[in-house]
Amino acid sequence: MGRQPRLLNRGERMFKRHSDRGFTLVELMIVVVIIGILAAIAIPAYQKSVQKSNRSAAKSALLDMASREEKYYSINYQYTNTMAGVYPGSTSTGAISVNAPSSGTTLYIITAAVTQQSSSSSGVVTPATFTLTAAPQNGQANDACGSFVLTNTGAQSVTGTNSGCW
Repeated sequence: MGRQPRLLNRGERMFKRHSDRGFTLVELMIVVVIIGILAAIAIPAYQKSVQKSNRSAAKSALLDMASREEKYYSINYQYTNTMAGVYPGSTSTGAISVNAPSSGTTLYIITAAVTQQSSSSSGVVTPATFTLTAAPQNGQANDACGSFVLTNTGAQSVTGTNSGCW
């Protein structure tokens, strides 16, 4: 004689019916809350990481521009504030204005302020100087570091509230 199927008790029957139906609304809501908490932590951390990498592009562009100014000075004994001066072959005759990064969305605009060497009637010589500024644009506009500033003496500063940016 064959085996008789085992009868399920009430608890086993309830469990069996529950597992056949799928997830309950409470279970789904718990998953949604967990995903929301993870997103609330991960998204700001990701945005900070992206801003930090964009700052690196701006600082790199500033240092590149400073080296171009120094190269120009070593040849011409003065700094330049024209694009053709720091980018030989450039057709632009306007003031220096470089985008960082060089492709894609402009996140920083780098400008140069130049003063040439001068002498007063009393014989005091004022040396030539330059100040490069990387001003944040678009997605970087709300960055706590603000603008990056680099001078011909190598002095580095920021205009924002966060002083640890360089």
